[in-house]
Amino acid sequence: HQRLTVCLISAAFFGSVGSSFLYGYNLSVVNAPASYIKTFYNKTWIDRYNEPIGDGTVTLLWSVTVSIFAIGGLVGALTVSFLIKALGRKGTLLANNALALIAALLLALGETAGSFEMLIIGRFIIGMDSGVSLSVLPMYLGEISPRQVRGSIGQFHAIFICLGVFIGQVLGLPEIFGQESRWNFLFGFLALPALLQLCVLPFLPESPRFLLMERRDEAGAEKAFQAFLGRSDVSRELEEVHAESRAQNTQRTASVLELFRKRSLRWQLITVIVVMSCYQLCGLNAIWYYTNGILQKAGFEPTLIPYITLSTGGIETLAAVISGLVIEKVGRRPLLIFGFSAMAVFFSLLTVFLHYQDRFSWMPYLSFTSILLLIASFCSGPGGVPFVLTGELFEQSYRPAAFMIAGTVNWLSNFAVGLLFPFIQEALQTFAFLLFVVVCAAGAVYLLVVLPETKNKTFMEISQSFSKINGVPDQTHEREMKDAGDRSKMGNPSIKTIALNTPV
Repeated sequence: HQRLTVCLISAAFFGSVGSSFLYGYNLSVVNAPASYIKTFYNKTWIDRYNEPIGDGTVTLLWSVTVSIFAIGGLVGALTVSFLIKALGRKGTLLANNALALIAALLLALGETAGSFEMLIIGRFIIGMDSGVSLSVLPMYLGEISPRQVRGSIGQFHAIFICLGVFIGQVLGLPEIFGQESRWNFLFGFLALPALLQLCVLPFLPESPRFLLMERRDEAGAEKAFQAFLGRSDVSRELEEVHAESRAQNTQRTASVLELFRKRSLRWQLITVIVVMSCYQLCGLNAIWYYTNGILQKAGFEPTLIPYITLSTGGIETLAAVISGLVIEKVGRRPLLIFGFSAMAVFFSLLTVFLHYQDRFSWMPYLSFTSILLLIASFCSGPGGVPFVLTGELFEQSYRPAAFMIAGTVNWLSNFAVGLLFPFIQEALQTFAFLLFVVVCAAGAVYLLVVLPETKNKTFMEISQSFSKINGVPDQTHEREMKDAGDRSKMGNPSIKTIALNTPV
């Protein structure tokens, strides 16, 4: 049993506040002020060109404002391996706050400056911030957490994404910042979580695995382990990292190309690509397009819809919290398989309900219930576990490249959904959701067949669990013998005894 320490909880909390929270917040924050921002675009256009903006032009500018967030995220994800090599995990998170602060200024002051270009550039920069944080934070949380609580600590990432979405919905209410005179405060709020992280994170330790394996700072790694674990004797953890270091036979951070060529990591890489693709292509982002329309068809007053929509953000956050509480008992694999399977079922039901909702007055209520259950299913596993899994499936030298690939797949899939779904929806109408049924069912089947459970295992043990499917020999015993032999040459009699008595 490993108790949670103040240092570990603080690192997870404040790391997530300035990273995951901002990503979730930016997913929902543009919804409430959409009409006001389009009005601002029109006013600016008239001031510049003495004529009103065309409908096609304002639609194009708005589409660019929304979608460029994903382009920025992709650019940010592609820089991750270079940043963490130079700055470390914690250093990269701290430096990343500069992007958030710059974006907050551009987005908040764009109206005052009469520049819609500032809004577009600001969305791109905050996208870069999210692209970096979505890769670096899960890596940092995975490396500072003992394996007994690694999943629970990793779920802070998912919980704060959901919390960010919910707070974005709350602050967008008309009584707060959802007014024409206040919408720029919605974007100014971005600076607050970034400043909060900047005030606290410098006083918390860097990843001890990074310090030991990449910086060769054994004293610093020992102090970091002691702070995160809350005890002075951390010899077992240090030896575990040393054993992983010896097994890798290299201290150099591997490139993306080297990761693709590594036969012993082939199915780990395929698994991450599949899971990250399903994370975005499972259809949750498309759900938000339907929610308001379903509520209107159900007969709710338009003025009440923003408040009812809060239930989606609340359900999302609650499901993520519950997932974080049970992940160490249930495991990663069951949560993922259950989540994707349940989503396939509820997407099927939603398709039926949407198809018949004009025929029965009570059918929209069933549609909205299906949406809530879809969101809960997503956040029970698929919403957070993929990021935990990416950090667990790879040993230290390959982890940065793995997160770069995962981030690239994540943002490309995000962009593809935003770009293609409106056309798919127009062509298939309510049957568009059947595509997501196929994606979710295929993801669940793949995970059922391929993915081993990673709960409470070391990174080396997880790597070895893929040996058979990768078609490489299980080298665990070989490594133990080699480690024992190397240390016996250094004159450790207890190690000699272990080596001599190890069964063959």
